[in-house]
Amino acid sequence: MATKRDYYEVLGVSKSATKDEIKSAFRKLAKKYHPDISKEENAEEKFKEVQEAYSVLSDDNKRRQYDQFGHAGVGGAGAGSGFGGFNGAGFGFDASDLGDIFDDLFGGGFGFGGSSRSRGGSRARRGSDILMQVELSFEEAIYGCEKDFDLDVVTECDKCDGKGGFGEETCSRCHGSGTITSEQRTILGSFMTKTTCPECNGKGKTYKETCNKCRGKGQVKSHKTITVNVPSGIDNGERLRVPGRGHAGENGGSSGDLYLEFHIKEHKYYERDGLDIYLEVPINMAEAVLGCKKEIPTIYGNVKLTIPGGTDSGDKQRLKGKGIKDSTSRRIGDMYVIFKVVTPKKLARDQKKLFESLAKTPLDDSEIDRFNKFTKSND
Repeated sequence: MATKRDYYEVLGVSKSATKDEIKSAFRKLAKKYHPDISKEENAEEKFKEVQEAYSVLSDDNKRRQYDQFGHAGVGGAGAGSGFGGFNGAGFGFDASDLGDIFDDLFGGGFGFGGSSRSRGGSRARRGSDILMQVELSFEEAIYGCEKDFDLDVVTECDKCDGKGGFGEETCSRCHGSGTITSEQRTILGSFMTKTTCPECNGKGKTYKETCNKCRGKGQVKSHKTITVNVPSGIDNGERLRVPGRGHAGENGGSSGDLYLEFHIKEHKYYERDGLDIYLEVPINMAEAVLGCKKEIPTIYGNVKLTIPGGTDSGDKQRLKGKGIKDSTSRRIGDMYVIFKVVTPKKLARDQKKLFESLAKTPLDDSEIDRFNKFTKSND
């Protein structure tokens, strides 16, 4: 008697594989070795081997026994089960796994033990979502706004109420079921296959007169303008979901959603980092040395700021709570004022004399002193 191969080796997975990885490997190999389509040698035997391995490794209890005792721990699960009826009971796994595989192989719905799974077109289908790229000004993004958007969207035909025609009748081909059933015989047994009725496209109904507006589709393309409230604090790249504003569904399915993805224009003076605002404020040399009071524009209006004497370029002050308000999280950012000391390019004669006089005056500046000492030490 031939020695059984390790089940993990059969499925080509590691011993630490997750249930999803095991199922994925099983599906792939079951398709590969299906006797009806495989041209590989001993495909039927390999197919059985894959099923047996999956029946153990997909069951938590059997897998623990197998990991501890090997094949003896599971009593050769699946051996000799054969293909009778093929409802999955002899293999210890859900037959829907194989049903999905057979659907992929044969393009229909397969029933086990007399039942069937319909893939007819009469089921309700949700409409597709729409993604729109939207440009906002800096102010619209930080304050929020009410904005109109134009979009082309698939909607239900208002002339025929989405039916596609007038004078409704039961489909004579499928007798209202929306599907056509046929029997298919394979090496695995007999299977009932259900396919969408081509006469009524799965609706189970036909119409005496086709709607001339939607041409029988029940849907039309429309140009719409919608108004959306954009919340304050929206940031670059963020998306806003508008429920039910996407394309219309089919067969009574719900409409999709509209997603607005925002791109924020840059401001001439303000820079944004999340909810914080940065503003570079130029000051002259006298203001930097002596200090001063200066009016600073914030996004909520001007405030008076005291600038201390001895301010350098790059120094900054924080204005708490003067950043952006996020209406969703209720958080408020801060504003940071960054000072830039501006050196004059042109001086009047009296101004130049003042600077020349100042240059001759010894200043207590430890940083300059340290640099001068460094220079002299390199002589």
